[in-house]
Amino acid sequence: MTAAPETPRARRAVRDVVFVDGARTPFGKAKPDGLYAETRADDLIVKVVRELLRRHPELPPERIDEVAIAATTQQGDQGLTLGRTVGMLAGLPQSVPGYAIDRMCAGAMTAATTTAAGIAMGAADIAIAGGVEHMGRHPMGFDADVNPRFVAEKLVDPQSLNMGVTAENLHDKFPHLTKERADRFAVESQAKYAKALANGDIDPDLVPVAVRSSEQGWGLATSDELPRPETTFESIQGLKTPFRAGGRVTPATSSPLTDGATGALLAAGDVAAELGLPAKMRLVSYGYAGVPPEIMGYGPVPSTEKALKAAGLTIDDIGLFELNEAFAVQVLSFLDHYGIADDDPRVNPYGGAIAMGHPLAGSGVRLMTQLARQFEQRPEVRYGLTAMCVGLGQGGSVIWENPHHADYSGHTDEEN
Repeated sequence: MTAAPETPRARRAVRDVVFVDGARTPFGKAKPDGLYAETRADDLIVKVVRELLRRHPELPPERIDEVAIAATTQQGDQGLTLGRTVGMLAGLPQSVPGYAIDRMCAGAMTAATTTAAGIAMGAADIAIAGGVEHMGRHPMGFDADVNPRFVAEKLVDPQSLNMGVTAENLHDKFPHLTKERADRFAVESQAKYAKALANGDIDPDLVPVAVRSSEQGWGLATSDELPRPETTFESIQGLKTPFRAGGRVTPATSSPLTDGATGALLAAGDVAAELGLPAKMRLVSYGYAGVPPEIMGYGPVPSTEKALKAAGLTIDDIGLFELNEAFAVQVLSFLDHYGIADDDPRVNPYGGAIAMGHPLAGSGVRLMTQLARQFEQRPEVRYGLTAMCVGLGQGGSVIWENPHHADYSGHTDEEN
C-alpha cells in the first residue's frame, strides 16, 4: 500500500527585518604612518563584533544565526572566510556559522541585505553583517589576475578599473557637473562632518581600538584620522588632478584611501521584540544594478529606481539620504538625476566619505548606522535611503523606514 503524501506545511509569511545597531572603528589613513599600519585587518572587525555584543547583553550569542563579513581584497589577514574566522575570534559559539562576501565597495551593504533576506524568509532570526578593508596592506585589486578577454574583446574600457578615471568620465558625460560644483560639495562635506563631530553625532558609533607602533609603542585609536576641517574652496584650487592631466577630479573631491571596519546587528522584528533588542530601522526594500564600468559612479541611479519600485515609493518619499561619497561628482550625478540641490540638507547631514574615509567593503554599514541615528533625531521623516556606487559598474541602494515616525508600519512590541 502506498503511503499517503504528507500535507504540505503552510508557507511562512515574510517577516520584518530591523536594524538593531551598528558600530565601526575610527577610520585611519591607509599609509605606512596610518593608525592601523601595524594592526591586522581581522582584528579590526573582531573588535567591532565584540562591541556589538557588549552593547547588547540581552542578546544570547548562541541566538546569532549567521555572520557575514565583506572585504574587497580577500587575502592575507582579510582572507580565510572572514565571517567564520571573525566569529570564532570574537568569542561566538562554534555553532554560529559565517561566510565572506564581496561586492567591492558595496560588500557590507550586500552582507546586510543578503542576511536580511534570510531573516525575512525564516532561515535565520539574527545576523551580524559587516565589512573590513585594510587598504594600507591590501590595495584594491592588488595581485588580481584580470582576464585578458576584458580588454582583448573590448568588454570594458581599459581604464574602467581605475576608479578616479571613471569619475573623470562622469564629468565628461555631464559637463554641467563642473569642477567648481564638485569642489564646493567636497568643502561642504568636510564642514558638515566637523559640525556633526562637535555635536556628538560621530563618537557614539566608534569603537576604540588598541593600536601598536614599533616606533611609538601602544596607543588607542578613538577618532577618525582623515578629516580636514580646515578645508576651504580657495585652499583646494591648486591641487593636481592625478587621474587626468588638466582633469577635474582632485584629492579634495575624492574619498581618501582608508583602513577601517564596520558591523551591524540585524534581526527579525518579532525576535528583536522578544529579546528586548532595539529596532532602529526597518528594511523596506533594496536593489542592485549594473551600468557601464567606465561610468561606475552612476550606478546608484538605476539601483535606487529598483529599490523605489520594489517599495512602491517615489524619490519624493525619501526624507534622508546617506550617499557614499566615493567622489563628489558621483554624488552630484545622483542628485542631478533626481533634481535634488547640491546643498540639500537631507543629503549626508553628517558629511561623508570625502571627509571621514571610505574603507571600501565597510562603507555600506557606516551609511546605515548614521541613518539610524538621524532617524532618531528626525521622527518626522518616515523613509531614508542608503546608496553607493560599486567598482566595475554597479550601484546598491537600500530603503529604510523610521520606527519613530507616527505611521511606522513595522513590527511593534504591542504585536508580540
